Amino acid sequence: MPLMSTENFSDFKNRRVDLHSHTKCSDGGLTPEELIERAVNFQIDVLAITDHDTTAALDIAKAYIVEKNHPIKLIEGIEISTAWQGFEIHIVGLNIDKSSPALKQLIAEQQTARENRALSMGDKLAKCGFDNVYEKAKAIAGEGSITRAHFAKVLLQQGSVPKMQAAFDKYIGKGKRAYVKPTWCSIEQAVDVIHHAGGRAVMAHPIRYDLSTKWLRRLVVQFKEASGDGLEIVLPQMNNDQRRLMLSFCLEYELHASMGSDFHYPSKWSDLGRNLVMPEGVSPIWQLF
Repeated sequence: MPLMSTENFSDFKNRRVDLHSHTKCSDGGLTPEELIERAVNFQIDVLAITDHDTTAALDIAKAYIVEKNHPIKLIEGIEISTAWQGFEIHIVGLNIDKSSPALKQLIAEQQTARENRALSMGDKLAKCGFDNVYEKAKAIAGEGSITRAHFAKVLLQQGSVPKMQAAFDKYIGKGKRAYVKPTWCSIEQAVDVIHHAGGRAVMAHPIRYDLSTKWLRRLVVQFKEASGDGLEIVLPQMNNDQRRLMLSFCLEYELHASMGSDFHYPSKWSDLGRNLVMPEGVSPIWQLF
């Protein structure tokens, strides 16, 4: 279903839009209901829930919006982990049909890969002297998708690291002692499945992949060749050079522009809707909904 009729698109720039957020159904800190409440309190008009390799939060959030009669539009989404040149690249699917058989199959495959990776990571952390971290991470994840963030949280809670980022820097980040290479799907597969589900494929936070400009361009080119639809060019924490680079790629490769907070939990650095302003001269991704 379209987000709004085309004659209303001119008014969209006056609405508060956040097209990237997470709940406890993956590695977020809030339940779907809590996330909706926070979005309403922050006067977000349009919110996409994009949990990692799962759509479990969507029905819960929709039912809660109806129950409370909240004035917010929910965009059904997902964030799919993919493998590219040794990097983990995230592709956000927006305005998807979660009942799509192709999407359901991919989610099942991704969850199996995620579980196997978590088990291997637990084994490696045990060799580092940390016992039962997998079991503790699984308990934190509950019924949600288990991620490296859950492992980092365990290490933080038991005093093994001073902050969550230190868990990545010392143990579970790429190239570290307990790192396990993921076996995610390809960018092409993710885009194809999102399209089969009636959605639009957006490359999430391109600036965060620790790529040189040359390699980032290669990534964007391959994403474009895979029929990707848009780039997430506006995030809460971006410097002016990053904003200019993302805008230039968006325009050069004729990709639509998206924006999102990538919200996981409240912090002083980032929150729902913070610093999200669509630049002039781009084609917003919601024009394709």
